[in-house]
Amino acid sequence: MQSVNQEYLGGSAAVIAERPDIVDYDLRYAGGAGQVVKEREVPKQKSKRAYEAIKRVFDIIGSGLGMIVLIPVFLVISILIKAERSGKHVFYKQRRIGKGGKEIYIFKFRSMVDDADQVEKWLNKKQLKQYYREYKVDNDPRVTKIGKFLRRTGLDELPQILNIFRGELSIVGPRPIQEKELAFYGSDKDLLLSIRPGLTGYWQVYCCDGITYSGGKRQKMELDYVRGCNLWWDIKLIFATFGALLKKVKRGQ
Repeated sequence: MQSVNQEYLGGSAAVIAERPDIVDYDLRYAGGAGQVVKEREVPKQKSKRAYEAIKRVFDIIGSGLGMIVLIPVFLVISILIKAERSGKHVFYKQRRIGKGGKEIYIFKFRSMVDDADQVEKWLNKKQLKQYYREYKVDNDPRVTKIGKFLRRTGLDELPQILNIFRGELSIVGPRPIQEKELAFYGSDKDLLLSIRPGLTGYWQVYCCDGITYSGGKRQKMELDYVRGCNLWWDIKLIFATFGALLKKVKRGQ
């Protein structure tokens, strides 16, 4: 049982049975029989709703300011992508699954050739096997020269601040996944989809250590975040994101 705040109006208190739908109690007892005179219930969801509300305000302010401040960066990246002549599109959008199983489309700067979705055209058998297992490929031949730089620095995902502003993503959360990836989460898929996906997150920050679907560690990390997410953890992950990006740039990944 969680915290209990009791005031006795005489006599002894009755034993309180554990209530799974309550996280706090304010109980008053009267008489030796321990009759409850007053009970105030605080649902478990109360703190979660407060957290989500504060997080949403932070997302709106952060993404709104980001879209204004990053206008020059967007212009420069757009020019570099067009100058490479690897395709006609600057931006790329991909269908993902958002909170509650809602279909969303996330935006990125295009870091691959225009027909990258034709995986069998670009990937050999070994690469295809890895792609269908992890949905990522080492030394992916579809990635353009400027695309490698954008991915290494994380700049390819900057357009997702629009998704954050629209309420489809959060700054911190599980990585937005494709529908076919839900199979890796089994009966926990509804738990994964109970919060907004994020631009960065627990797995995103530490995935460079080889944490993938095949070993089950990626699923565990994502679900651990969903179960224990709080503002302090989110703040630490935001700072950790910048640290992880700097390390990747230094290593030339």
